[in-house]
Amino acid sequence: MAESELMETARRIISTCTRLGISLASAESLTGGRFVASLVDVPGASAVVRGGLVTYATDLKASLAGVDADHLEETGPIDPVVAAQMAVGTAVQCVADIGISCTGVAGPDPQDDKPVGLVYTAIAFGGKAKVFEHDFTGDRDSIRRQTVQAMAVNLDEFVGELAFGPEAGQASNAGGDATE
Repeated sequence: MAESELMETARRIISTCTRLGISLASAESLTGGRFVASLVDVPGASAVVRGGLVTYATDLKASLAGVDADHLEETGPIDPVVAAQMAVGTAVQCVADIGISCTGVAGPDPQDDKPVGLVYTAIAFGGKAKVFEHDFTGDRDSIRRQTVQAMAVNLDEFVGELAFGPEAGQASNAGGDATE
């Protein structure tokens, strides 16, 4: 996805959320805030974006985003449940209707026996989260870019379905396999 396509997707997300009167917030690990930055690049984003948590350090996933500390200790931060709890937690902490999150391994080395490119993203709404598993390839920067793009595509599809029904969603989920 080119930068211009990401900007167009971000515009569509902001427009749809504005029309629906819903807000959103992010909790980002490996992307370090790049996703929420792509949203706030859109004029009018302040009507929708409540904020973002950069929970790069594992302990911040618990203290800021509300991830269960015992679960983090057991599984480490690269885990679908962690992604789900981050999404729900950021919605709660930022008082937003939708929470979106990412956690994964951008590299250059594996982390906690998890391979480079394994990324979990999640979207939370109404206290429930949908998690997407991704297996990205490339260098560190490429994996981070692909993560932001996947978050944008998945959120665009999600808010499109909220606004227009399930048939409005795109056929592809940017290479991720949805799990619940």
